[in-house]
Amino acid sequence: MRVLLLNGSPRSGGNTAVALSEMEKVFHEEGIETETIQVGNKAIRGCVACGSCGEKGKCVFDDLVNEAAPKFAAADGLVVATPVYYASANGTLVSFLDRLFYSTPFDKTMKVGAAVAVARRGGVSATYDELNKYFAISGMPIATGQYWNAVYGGAKGESAQDAEGMQTMRTLARNMAFLMKAIALGKERYGLPEKEPFQRTNFIR
Repeated sequence: MRVLLLNGSPRSGGNTAVALSEMEKVFHEEGIETETIQVGNKAIRGCVACGSCGEKGKCVFDDLVNEAAPKFAAADGLVVATPVYYASANGTLVSFLDRLFYSTPFDKTMKVGAAVAVARRGGVSATYDELNKYFAISGMPIATGQYWNAVYGGAKGESAQDAEGMQTMRTLARNMAFLMKAIALGKERYGLPEKEPFQRTNFIR
């Protein structure tokens, strides 16, 4: 089994990396392969709604989004972690996620998603909600921990001192591992849930 972890921080080895590293330890104990992609320090432009991905099956801007797409397709789970800016996720990460989720044609149903927000103090719950929406719209079960998936720290590396936050990361990883394994067993026995033809409606007369 594989988990893809996205680090939305522009800082390598910062507090967001500390949180993800704590999760990785548990995944490896559970026999799950991991790969982390540093997103926050890349030049990622936003979606321009050109619609080219509908024809090409990939984003028209050939950057980290297209590089990550096959890794996302092959993964059983996706962890998205970000520092908190103005009670929201890093803007580079949001542009990346908008394009990654919209441009990829593969079925994301039953891939497990987990969101992690890292802050000095406030804004984690709003950021947590923001990231979970990518999973929910894609039919991805959302993994939870023992609290909102938040870690606190200001100076670089300070989050390692957040005992509750680190425990939350370990709990989240264990729960995510269990959920992925349970879904794999369910798919083997029952297959994926039947999908009805999509009914698209617009709020106009």
